[in-house]
Amino acid sequence: MSDVLIREVRRVGHDAPVDVLVRGGRVAAVAPGLARAAGVPEVAGEGRFVVPGLWDQHTHLTQWAMVRRRLDLSSATSAAQVLALVADRLAAAPPAAGEPLVGHGFRDGLWPDEPTVAGLDAVAGDVPVVLVSGDLHCAWVSSAGLRFLGARPVPGLLRETDWMPLQGRVEHLPDATVDALVDEALTAAAARGVVGVVDLEIADNLAVWRRRVAAGSVPMRVRAGVWQPYLDRVVREELSTTDPVAAGSLVVQGPLKVIVDGSLNTRTAWCDEPYPGTDHHGVLSVPEAELVPLLAHATRHGLRVAVHAIGDAAVRLALDAIAATGARGSVEHAQLVAADDVARFAALGVVASVQPAHLLDDRDVAARHWAGRTARAFPYGTLHRAGVALAFGSDAPVAALDPWLAIDAAVHRAAPGDQPFHGDEALPASVALASSVDGEPLGLRVGGPGDLVVLDDDPVALAAEPGGLRGVRVAGTLVAGRWAFRDGLG
Repeated sequence: MSDVLIREVRRVGHDAPVDVLVRGGRVAAVAPGLARAAGVPEVAGEGRFVVPGLWDQHTHLTQWAMVRRRLDLSSATSAAQVLALVADRLAAAPPAAGEPLVGHGFRDGLWPDEPTVAGLDAVAGDVPVVLVSGDLHCAWVSSAGLRFLGARPVPGLLRETDWMPLQGRVEHLPDATVDALVDEALTAAAARGVVGVVDLEIADNLAVWRRRVAAGSVPMRVRAGVWQPYLDRVVREELSTTDPVAAGSLVVQGPLKVIVDGSLNTRTAWCDEPYPGTDHHGVLSVPEAELVPLLAHATRHGLRVAVHAIGDAAVRLALDAIAATGARGSVEHAQLVAADDVARFAALGVVASVQPAHLLDDRDVAARHWAGRTARAFPYGTLHRAGVALAFGSDAPVAALDPWLAIDAAVHRAAPGDQPFHGDEALPASVALASSVDGEPLGLRVGGPGDLVVLDDDPVALAAEPGGLRGVRVAGTLVAGRWAFRDGLG
């Protein structure tokens, strides 16, 4: 931790500039014309804007760090286009012998053709090919890829419980290589104003982050989530949520992560009504009889919970389990919510941890597969008006680890040039920004963490135009009083 005095910056919603003093890693004073503090370096803000540091409350950090190495399939609108991209990559840059070709980002919910193993085999031959969907809940894998993963043979996609446990087997890189990629990803996040992330990677995150701390400084705050297979160790060490995982580090124990259902694009989100033309309601991965004792166990040991629930039936189940156990924490995603359950979020004090950029990718899929129900999809305005606390994230690599993209999507509910998706659910810019700063007031709080972002631009002014926030310029990002990013600040 370090000290710094930032001169002449403006807070959102305030015209008069102030000075901000950070001492011992916390905000010590916010006022105009602060006296010079002996031994404290000063930075000229020159009328720039200052906000609390931004958080991404839902990431899969290792996968996000590695996704830049993978074949980008996000532009494909059919299985045939994916096969063409795979064929081109294999011709231009085949993987080393025995290594897989890994792709990421396909979304098959609107495709006119079916992804099949036979089709992939026709272009891949004996090369293991593993293509991960944009929502991470399924994969399209060649026969050689299935053998590489140790997966059972399937004719089409690997979905949910067949796929999720295999994600960690896709690429085997040395720990030092992976950690360097993660460090690059965190540095890039700091350049966008991010001071902290919740890492919900499907891994032994306690061991992973202790290794990273031991190897050197982690440049921002991390809450390392825990999954059920690794829960016993966290309990045995008596680690509660927010306890440091290593002395003196910015990495703390995060929540217990539980995935109750699937996803919309994969058509596995657990819903009250079946998917059109089927009797299929989705996939319930953790039924109530398992979920309730699991949440109770975590709660007894001081852990908050983060319960993945996308479909309306899954959201209700998650709220039921939280009510039955007295658990504290969040429902992750909450993409389709029944009207009666909105008030229950508020009554139970459950945070709606949502990823607004998902509505940009999923609006057309929702129109098809949640036909007649999209007024209840991504209901951020309704949740906010009911008094529900919102916490924004990306679910990176499902969406980019960029809070400004999320804020823009929440405000405009459309990409630039598109019509708003149920515009009555849009949020004011100040609310969307507040949902990205981990509960800190936009006006700054004396005694609060010394995690600040200095901006060249007024974010509220930029929010007036769709896409405007995507170009916000970050001049500096301060984490616990130290500069994690600095560009142009005197």
